[in-house]
Amino acid sequence: MKIDNRNLTMIMDLYELTMANGIFESESRDIITYFDMFFRRVPDDGGFAIMAGLEQLIEYLNNLHFDDEDIEYLKGLNLFSEEFIEYLRTFKFSCDVWAVPEGTPIFPQEPIVTVKGPAIQAMMIETMLLLTINHQSLIATKANRIVTAANGRPVMEFGARRAQGADAAYYGARAAIIGGCIGTSDVKTAKDYGVLASGTMAHSWVQMFPDEYSAFKTYAEQYPDSCLLLVDTYNVISSGLPNAIRVFNEVLKPLGKRPVGIRIDSGDITYLSKKTRQILDEAGYPDCKICVSNSLDEYLIRDMIFQGAVVDSYGVGERLITSSSEAVFGGVYKLAATEKNGVVTPKIKISENPSKITLPGVKIPWRLFDRKSGKAIADVVTLDYEKIDDTEPYEIFDPIYTWKRKVVTDFCAKKLQVKVFENGKQVYFSPSLKEIAKRRKESVECLWDEVKRFEKPHNYYVDLSEDLWNLRNDLLGEHSKQGE
Repeated sequence: MKIDNRNLTMIMDLYELTMANGIFESESRDIITYFDMFFRRVPDDGGFAIMAGLEQLIEYLNNLHFDDEDIEYLKGLNLFSEEFIEYLRTFKFSCDVWAVPEGTPIFPQEPIVTVKGPAIQAMMIETMLLLTINHQSLIATKANRIVTAANGRPVMEFGARRAQGADAAYYGARAAIIGGCIGTSDVKTAKDYGVLASGTMAHSWVQMFPDEYSAFKTYAEQYPDSCLLLVDTYNVISSGLPNAIRVFNEVLKPLGKRPVGIRIDSGDITYLSKKTRQILDEAGYPDCKICVSNSLDEYLIRDMIFQGAVVDSYGVGERLITSSSEAVFGGVYKLAATEKNGVVTPKIKISENPSKITLPGVKIPWRLFDRKSGKAIADVVTLDYEKIDDTEPYEIFDPIYTWKRKVVTDFCAKKLQVKVFENGKQVYFSPSLKEIAKRRKESVECLWDEVKRFEKPHNYYVDLSEDLWNLRNDLLGEHSKQGE
């Protein structure tokens, strides 16, 4: 399942190979390119997204090669020169790559992955780079919203059976852990990444027995230390709970054991949770937890809590693993500069849609933090030769409404990207999944609450340095004159 066990080099759009062949046969063969991956808007109109998927991108890049079957297939397309085919046969990745570490809050328009290297190579990795970062960042962002809505109550990822394929289930569960889920029902993800595997029973278990009591009794006898019963197969109040309490009394109590909890998977969960809590307390089981599931998302969870639902933990499946409310992350991969004979030439893509105009040049994204509060003030994208001196006052400004300016003082400036590959060799090694999840928690705490709102969040600014702003405007002006 893991990428490092599979050769995924051929997961690419055909045009990446036709362009690479064209460059190989042209005078542009020796050009060095700089590409940026960025995204244009936060899913669900949220205030921020969560970076995820870098570990799998690293695995993919470390395993880039065309095997004999790949070569034979490409030869059979009759699209490529024999020299290019031979180049692919002996292909070796030699790019430099920088990326924002996983678990970091990210914002639109700033570079989250930057690739420098021969044009042929930088072009060929576009599809898999976008696929990997887009998918996991989408699920991590959704998971973080759901975990935020739960307001400290544990959230478990229960979505494997609803995911769009095995990889989406496996890596989606990984991304959900980054986003804040405490565990997953997917056993392989739990095993491979050392996180909690969680789950209870299915309705089919209850239905297979002559009656609900027999089903609960058998389960409690087999799992006395982890007894959590699904009580909604027939009727929560009149059947499920009475049978569960009877089993607690007759099976667990004589063993000196306490039930872990009950799960409700249907009905009016808010009402049922209140009634269930009352019945369990009166029966002498105030420590019996109430877990709920059933097509939950951040809005349903938030409303349930507002309405007084008595819930200890949530199992969230389809709406998390598919991010059903916003199924596309929308990251793109665009050329920012070329280099030949040591001379770097900035490049820009222009569109009638202002949000699609790219940022030219070789850039560095920074995050500015207030030293007193520890909160993030803004992000600033500079050209690579610039350094933000946080010992001196620094002026930031809105890149669109440029008269909106602010001088920040007593701040700390941190580069957002780390170097991941140097000349094709890995120089950054991913932390454990638990460490990445911890980084996400700590990093999100550095954002103001206003940025974390679900509806109409405060606009967190991604500003441009004066030099970068001027470069973009100059290039826009040059292309405008060419069109006259």
